[in-house]
Amino acid sequence: MSTSVAERRSPLLKLFAWSFLLLWLVLAAFPFLWTFWGSFKVEGDFFSKADWMWAIIGHLTEAETGSTFTGAGYEGAWIQEEFWKSALNTLIVVVCVVTISLTIGTLAGYALSRSTFNYAFWLLIIALIFRAMPPITLVSGYLLPFYEWNLWGKLPTAIIVLVAINQPFTLWMLTSFFKNIPKDLDESAMVDGCTHFQAFRHVIIPVMWPGVITTGLFSLLLAYNDFAVTAMILSKENQTMVPKIASFLGTTQTKGNVMFAVASVVSVTAPLFVLVMFFQRQIVSGLTAGAVKG
Repeated sequence: MSTSVAERRSPLLKLFAWSFLLLWLVLAAFPFLWTFWGSFKVEGDFFSKADWMWAIIGHLTEAETGSTFTGAGYEGAWIQEEFWKSALNTLIVVVCVVTISLTIGTLAGYALSRSTFNYAFWLLIIALIFRAMPPITLVSGYLLPFYEWNLWGKLPTAIIVLVAINQPFTLWMLTSFFKNIPKDLDESAMVDGCTHFQAFRHVIIPVMWPGVITTGLFSLLLAYNDFAVTAMILSKENQTMVPKIASFLGTTQTKGNVMFAVASVVSVTAPLFVLVMFFQRQIVSGLTAGAVKG
């Protein structure tokens, strides 16, 4: 009796689960899909107050450009407003922040995970306290030296501050991953003649690679999506992409600038989808390795 009831409920539960998942995916994807669609319209269609259907059919877009789709938003953002410079600045900042954070984090995380002294725990606690501090605290602390060294407004300034903000998180995450790797691997490598660094490089890092990829991706996202630090520190000439989008939105009285922002939002978001899809296996493996004790 109970088995037949369970069998009857099972299709209903599956239908409910799939329906809920489909609804969630639609709600989650809708903002990006709508923005992507609207980026090929003119401002009068995408922000139409007369009829929201104009954003779909492109009534004014066709009247102004002769087609229901236009790339004027992308052309205006990337060429007219030189959004490509902000993209290049973002690339420089992201590469430097991820490289520095992972280099320091892997070496320090490995050392702390293998340390038998109590100071390792307190160093991690201090790092956690610094990570909990508002970014504005670090920015204000760097004011005087950056002004004296004439670094304010330049990319190295943002890189230094973002590394300082990101490093505690990187250190905690990598230390956790390293602790899940048995110390027997280190000892076996050193018995075979490796030094500590050789064992770390040739034995531990290959095993640790999914964790490094996962941590690197989170570091990348922090630097890539940052607004508060880069908006306060960088000059207008050295803006990264997110503050540049905000500058478009700050000039809504100029026709077309809002569509520059819409096209820029799509341009900023699309690479993240590609990146996550490309590294999805490493991310899942890294998160699983960090959750399961070795």
